Amino acid sequence: MQEEEKIKMFKDVFAPKSKEKVLLLVDMPHNNIKDNEKWSDRREMAKEWYHIFKKMGDEIGFSVDWMEYKATGLNNKPVPKEILDLVHNSNLVLAMTEFSATSSILPICRAEGSSTRGASMPGIERRMENSALKANYQDVKKYALAIEKLLNKSIGAEILFSTNDILYIDIRNRNAHADTGDCTKYGQGINFPSGEAYKAPYEGASDEIDKYGVSKTKGTLPVKYNGELIKFIIEENKIVKVDGKGKIADERRTFFNENESRKNIAELGIGCNPKAIVTGNVLEDEKVSGLHIAYGLSTHLGGKVKSDVHQDICYPKGAPVEAKTLSLISEDGSIIEIINNAELRYEILK
Repeated sequence: MQEEEKIKMFKDVFAPKSKEKVLLLVDMPHNNIKDNEKWSDRREMAKEWYHIFKKMGDEIGFSVDWMEYKATGLNNKPVPKEILDLVHNSNLVLAMTEFSATSSILPICRAEGSSTRGASMPGIERRMENSALKANYQDVKKYALAIEKLLNKSIGAEILFSTNDILYIDIRNRNAHADTGDCTKYGQGINFPSGEAYKAPYEGASDEIDKYGVSKTKGTLPVKYNGELIKFIIEENKIVKVDGKGKIADERRTFFNENESRKNIAELGIGCNPKAIVTGNVLEDEKVSGLHIAYGLSTHLGGKVKSDVHQDICYPKGAPVEAKTLSLISEDGSIIEIINNAELRYEILK
């Protein structure tokens, strides 16, 4: 992507204005959180974006700041308060980080009366300038809003995986949201590259269980890590067992037992960026035209569970495990198959 194309993208997606304060954030390796080649290149990429924004700022009349902070080491672990103070005092924030800061930054952007908007870009890579970042974001917005509407009409989702496992997700009593790639107005917060709609499952929280009962989320969630297939057994929206005999299965059991909140099923997401490709990078994989599911923190998505982690697992066509079909079930019992053969059915979104 040439500089002129980046400037057009920045204007289309972010629309920085005169007298605004723009902030670019990066996290830094330290102590036992070691650097890697992609992370190092991301910081160089962020510097390049910073200099382009500076050039735009000189022409349009906005200021641009750069801030580094020590990496948290976990996706969506809270970032330092001094960083959040800077976010509050900025009008446009771009977080180009190794570890996701989405759950810390986007709630500030989306708060009532906010004068901040922002994009969280954990794991962004330079190569995405020629894939997901090159999407027609008018189309992406149309698709995301259409999926959001379907999710809001649905109370449940049934998924058949390529492993023949089945999972039902209870999506009653929650509002869906669309990540459209539009970050031009205060109060907006996006992942970038964008292109998904999502809904937090109903967890059966203490303040709702008397009225709505326990969560009906139940089944098996298969996951493949470095070729090792393990299965999360789910009851009432929680991972109650990890099936598997290998080293990674043991590591996952320890990980979930360290913090009960990590066992929560936190998100049902459907990607809709036609330019996104499967590479193993979650930021882009979750925007590919298919399913992703997350565990852990859900409060930033409209759920009720606080946690120290929010981790997505992606199931589009070409992923290690695919979601072959996803059927959305409405209150009247009608069913719409929105994913078939592991791919989003764009024709029903027209």
